[in-house]
Amino acid sequence: VARRLPNKAPYPSSRPCEAPARRPHEHISCARSLATPPPHLRPGASSSSLPAMSAAVGGAEFHGFPGAAAQLPRSRMLGRPLRVAPPAAAPAGGGAPSGSIRAVSAPLKKDASVVKRSKVEIIKEKSNFLRYPLNEELVSETPNINESAVQLIKFHGSYQQTDRDVRGQKNYSFMLRTKNPCGKVPNQLYLAMDTLADEFGIGTLRLTTRQTFQLHGILKKNLKTVISTVIKNMGSTLGACGDLNRNVLAPAAPYVRKDILFAQQTAENIAALLTPQSGAYYDLWVDGEKIMSAEEPPEVTKARNDNSHGTNFPDSPEPIYGTQYLPRKFKIAVTAAGDNSVDILTNDIGVVVVSDDAGEPVGFNIYVGGGMGRTHRVETTFPRLADPLGYVPKEDILYAIKAIVVTQRENGRRDDRKYSRMKYLIDRWGIDKFRAEAEKYYGKKFESFRPLPEWQFNSYLGWQEQGDGKLFYGVHVDNGRVGGQAKKTLRQIIEKYNLDVSITPNQNLILCGIDQAWREPITTALAQAGLLEPNDVDPLNLTAMACPALPLCPLAQTEAERGILPILKRIRAVFDKVGIKDSESVVVRITGCPNGCARPYMAELGFVGDGPKSYQIWLGGTPNQSTLAETFMNKVKLDDIEKVLEPLFAYWNSTRQEGESFGSFTNRTCRAVLAAANSQYALTHCRTGRESRYPRMKKGFYLLCRKSCSATSKRPCPTSLASLRRMSARE
Repeated sequence: VARRLPNKAPYPSSRPCEAPARRPHEHISCARSLATPPPHLRPGASSSSLPAMSAAVGGAEFHGFPGAAAQLPRSRMLGRPLRVAPPAAAPAGGGAPSGSIRAVSAPLKKDASVVKRSKVEIIKEKSNFLRYPLNEELVSETPNINESAVQLIKFHGSYQQTDRDVRGQKNYSFMLRTKNPCGKVPNQLYLAMDTLADEFGIGTLRLTTRQTFQLHGILKKNLKTVISTVIKNMGSTLGACGDLNRNVLAPAAPYVRKDILFAQQTAENIAALLTPQSGAYYDLWVDGEKIMSAEEPPEVTKARNDNSHGTNFPDSPEPIYGTQYLPRKFKIAVTAAGDNSVDILTNDIGVVVVSDDAGEPVGFNIYVGGGMGRTHRVETTFPRLADPLGYVPKEDILYAIKAIVVTQRENGRRDDRKYSRMKYLIDRWGIDKFRAEAEKYYGKKFESFRPLPEWQFNSYLGWQEQGDGKLFYGVHVDNGRVGGQAKKTLRQIIEKYNLDVSITPNQNLILCGIDQAWREPITTALAQAGLLEPNDVDPLNLTAMACPALPLCPLAQTEAERGILPILKRIRAVFDKVGIKDSESVVVRITGCPNGCARPYMAELGFVGDGPKSYQIWLGGTPNQSTLAETFMNKVKLDDIEKVLEPLFAYWNSTRQEGESFGSFTNRTCRAVLAAANSQYALTHCRTGRESRYPRMKKGFYLLCRKSCSATSKRPCPTSLASLRRMSARE
């Protein structure tokens, strides 16, 4: 049994074993028939033939989540289809000999072989690089696939789901997600997705918060037809889900501007670098057919094959990922300085283009360690903003990204998936130790962070100049759900004018490359379909986001997408009641569970599902998405939303500074003051003697804030008591 250190827990790594012999599962031929399982899984194989996965033991400190109070803010070309290239041998003069697997980190510790790994790690290791048993399950007669195949099909871009609105039986279907670096969608792919939604899905297209499509309701028997159609129409679903790099975000606007174009090109190169290489995807879905219409940039191939700093698994079909891939999902965004349309600080890696005085891109600032997911009532899980790591010259960006990914691959936890994201590794180590470890794989020191302008959120909605004589139009799509007449009209416009499109991280759609003469007919057609210009849409709707949640998401605890529009109308009604202007807004985001797909922890007002028709309320995000929100109240019933929000909005409207947003106001104001304001509002607006229809908060109920209250104080906050006196005097 692994020795336990005080206040530490053992956790395994994905480090390859320091051994001259090759691991059997690292050298399985990619040409093996899909119907043939790997040798160690064939009937009659002895247990001794099972591949052994070596692991190192390290101390994993668990930092207890100190509560919201202590969580400080930390501070147009078409996309190329990604090709699968065979792994190259290690370059001469660098890397390990081709006949061995080089250890790239600490030596194996005693008894490491008995360290617990999650079952998903075992499934990945035995899968023959994401093939088995998915290949067998896909051809079975059942409408669903088994648990091992469920885990593997995620890497191919799909989740198995059931319709939770149907009681008493399991109605299985699959959600399919595409991978569109920068959100770029060529005309041919959009039309194919639109057709597939009608023929094999539920008749709608879903635009996601990571610039991709989702199709819902696909039956197992139709999966191969749907995925092969996507592949043959300049698309891909490979790596859209699973324990690897997901879709790489970048500004969606088709501006002909050096920094934007460079950010988009870099995002595409990173996506290509970190795409799985084993060929299993094409074996399963297009029978091994090579679908290539563009060559991979040579700098990407060179960076992937480079092993001069021990980053690769030599001679493996997956030189970067190996048999284990990453401990958990991995998210990257690239943007231009000042453009926070991508929620840059919420990603595992955030890459920011740095330009010289002449506007020429010269390098990148890199952030690391962001992430949204958490678990209710498990305070050692939490959302986190990324930390500044350093600066790299533009020619080094792929090597720096690879070094960071390998640092997570080697050191991220693989025993408990709740703690497997890179944010927990950085929280445990600290940024300095993480930087030093990443520099070993990078082979250089990260330079000092370059100054950046203040972040701004850009929605790219409405009519705008591209910079090449053409226009683009950003279409607001409520919740990213394209259906009904809006779907028909968008297809007609995109098909008639042969337009390419882009998906934004805020679930909207950009029509690109529009001639000036087309502006009026396109505007008219969209308005007739209910797709109004931004000035005609409630500002609350323009920035709101929600995840799909019920009925298909198995993790959802309550509604999100189906519930957000009624909630926004109720918020607007509260605004009207307390005297807030129609032109004013707050950023509202809703998720059906705490995993944070719609990034609610960055919202000015976040709703996180914590039970049937119940939400946890988060306050304190800012409009430019640069500040992490904090928990304000748990278990707020859907019917009681006004009882919580009316006092808060009334207090904001009466005491805010000039031009102060709701998020900045709640971030500046002690949480105890907000709680007291809620309580006092209830007292002064209920004169009947009956129980107040507003939540009553006792004076002892204070959420400690990072400015006015000590984390250990038990006394009422003096700021709160002063606020109560002022409010009483006004009343």
